[in-house]
Amino acid sequence: MRIDINLASHPYEDARQFWMRWGTALGLLGLLTLVLLVLDLKGFVASSHDRKIMAQQRQAIAECDRKRAEADRILNLAENRTTRDQSQYLNQLIERKAFSWTRVLENLEKVMPPRVHLVSISPELDENNELALKMTVAGDSRDRAIELAKRMEESRRFVQTEIKAERHVDSQTGDTEQIEMAAIYIPELPNEAIGSTEEKPATAQKPPKTAAPHKSAGKGTPR
Repeated sequence: MRIDINLASHPYEDARQFWMRWGTALGLLGLLTLVLLVLDLKGFVASSHDRKIMAQQRQAIAECDRKRAEADRILNLAENRTTRDQSQYLNQLIERKAFSWTRVLENLEKVMPPRVHLVSISPELDENNELALKMTVAGDSRDRAIELAKRMEESRRFVQTEIKAERHVDSQTGDTEQIEMAAIYIPELPNEAIGSTEEKPATAQKPPKTAAPHKSAGKGTPR
């Protein structure tokens, strides 16, 4: 049997080489797609777990808010107002007792940048029974007040530090900027306070032992 092939009208093509090249590329592309699908599936499973935890946390927060609202409602009753006022008064006394002007000024001195000084400060209890500080500082630039706020946030004694207002004043001392700031003060715990070190009593030194006098043998000593 004779088959005539006209190469002029039907050029020769190496189909095997074509499929090997493109088949390998398609295989790699399919493998990459499979890997991406696996990673996407893992991310979806992990995010669903995180969403479940977040939903549980929201539910717990909502339950705490509900209990707090119920407690506030009970305290606000007419027959319980006396107890509520007494508890609030006692809480304020406890918080004020924990407040120490010396500690606050020492902590502020540690974070105060150069050429910035304290003009006024006033503590008060906020709605969360936290010690809120309102203070005014003065300096020669606003950048130093920003640096002060940054240092206070980096310390362990001040949180939620923010600049409330600022104004430019004419001053011959160089303090042309006055900044009003607010922060929450965290008092030191009793075991964190720096206590005075007890000095050990000096031990009495014993007098040095004196050597006993050496008795030389006399000439008339019997042998």
